[in-house]
Amino acid sequence: MAVLEILEAPDTRLTTVCPRVERIDAPLLRLLDDMLETMYAAPGVGLAAPQVGVLTRAFVADVGEEDNRSPIFLINPELVWRSDATTLAEEGCLSLPKQFGEVARADQVRVRYSDRQGQDQELAAEGLLARCLQHEIDHLNGVLFVDHLSMLKRSMILRRLSKAKRTRSNASA
Repeated sequence: MAVLEILEAPDTRLTTVCPRVERIDAPLLRLLDDMLETMYAAPGVGLAAPQVGVLTRAFVADVGEEDNRSPIFLINPELVWRSDATTLAEEGCLSLPKQFGEVARADQVRVRYSDRQGQDQELAAEGLLARCLQHEIDHLNGVLFVDHLSMLKRSMILRRLSKAKRTRSNASA
């Protein structure tokens, strides 16, 4: 397994709607394993394929504690139900490092997806896992958490990211 490079906004691949996975094969399974290792190394609780530059509908997630890992691999996930009740909570993203914003998400969701063996599954989730699933499905639809914020907050975060990126590239030059 390998730790992959995580793309940072404003990379256009992060705002691209990903096509469905047509075949679950060895390269896809290797990608999912590498994504899981990358997510743990970052560290994060979810990582979508477009965040590592692969435009396909797949992501990994694990909201368990470090000593109680329970990774899930979702291929072609779709949100089939969400509760009317929502919670406003702070979110961040590995593709928008050190940036956070308050995002309203459904408290409970149900997601249909294919697992690593190509079997159809359905997962009911609440709390942090529900938030994580919604966040990662957004990535597959080209939506970042900042897209749920006001235009002012979104532009402030994107300006800070741009400035940090310029500072890093100037320091390495």
